[in-house]
Amino acid sequence: MYCKAFGGLLAAVAGLVCAHAAPVRADAVSDFYKGATIAIEVGYGPGGGYDTSARLVAQFLGRRIPGAPSVIVRNTPGGGGLRVANMLFGAAPKDGLTLGIFSSDVALEPLYDNKQALFQVDRFNWIGSLDTDLMSCGVWKGAGVGIKSLADLVAAKKTIVFGSSAPSADTSLYPLFFKNALGAPAKVINGYSGTRDIMLAMQRGEVDGVCGLFESSVRGSYMRDVRSGDLNLFVQVGMDRKSPFFGEATPITEALKTDEMKAIGQLVFGPSLITRPLAAPPGTPPERVAALRKALAETMRDPELIAEAAKMQLTPIPMSGEEAQAMFAGFMATRADLVKKAFEFSHVE
Repeated sequence: MYCKAFGGLLAAVAGLVCAHAAPVRADAVSDFYKGATIAIEVGYGPGGGYDTSARLVAQFLGRRIPGAPSVIVRNTPGGGGLRVANMLFGAAPKDGLTLGIFSSDVALEPLYDNKQALFQVDRFNWIGSLDTDLMSCGVWKGAGVGIKSLADLVAAKKTIVFGSSAPSADTSLYPLFFKNALGAPAKVINGYSGTRDIMLAMQRGEVDGVCGLFESSVRGSYMRDVRSGDLNLFVQVGMDRKSPFFGEATPITEALKTDEMKAIGQLVFGPSLITRPLAAPPGTPPERVAALRKALAETMRDPELIAEAAKMQLTPIPMSGEEAQAMFAGFMATRADLVKKAFEFSHVE
């Protein structure tokens, strides 16, 4: 009788413990973040698409995180985003107070054995992507030779110079692919802090073109240049869809004639679908990663954020952290022979 009663008491206690386990964990996350400040390190200069998206999300993210921490944005350009990726992986505290945003192309640099990429992409805790956007390349005033399509670029009788932040950035990878895989007379000059810096360089006549122009960035920052005819968007690089917004800009898939070229193109251009990936360092406590993922998903559905985005001509379509984690893993599993050819096409001057 006593044993039965004791067993019943244990069962009751166990039930109470189980019932309250989740709130206790949630309280621990709330206690940690209460009064704290989260910093989002943006791997590019102010005013570009990454910076704009990060600052938009930062306005609303804290209220969705248990404990309601403050959220600030810091610009840390360098290496086309490599500086932030390396810092986040190595030096940043593993506590969920430092997040980083850098391009998906930079995230995949370890696949190409880039010795400056001091991180492992699958060890980041991907919180999500702030958008799943389509990217384009453009030239200023037709680069002086009337470029309106990818075929025009390939047939150009002069060297078309593209500005870029770093060899690991899509601003460099895409023009080099046009050169090495398609025979375009393209050249890349690295060293700019971001898209806005390159746009100014085009207007000054230092360079002719730029890649890495997401639809959201064009809508938000460069519509006047497109409407005036100064900025000619000549190619869009979506692998699974195209956007009417880019008009007659050539879909990149039209230039990829074989199954092998399509597979290589998927590795070079496909990552851009993870448009604004937000990461936490490896070793961040799982319960904080889960809270951050949930908070970001809720933030991207926030009517106030959606209204603010609309004022900027933006309609972000986010990606969950779990989906981003799986996509990066898929790219990292690409066959070695395709990786080698993708490297030769997109990384070699």
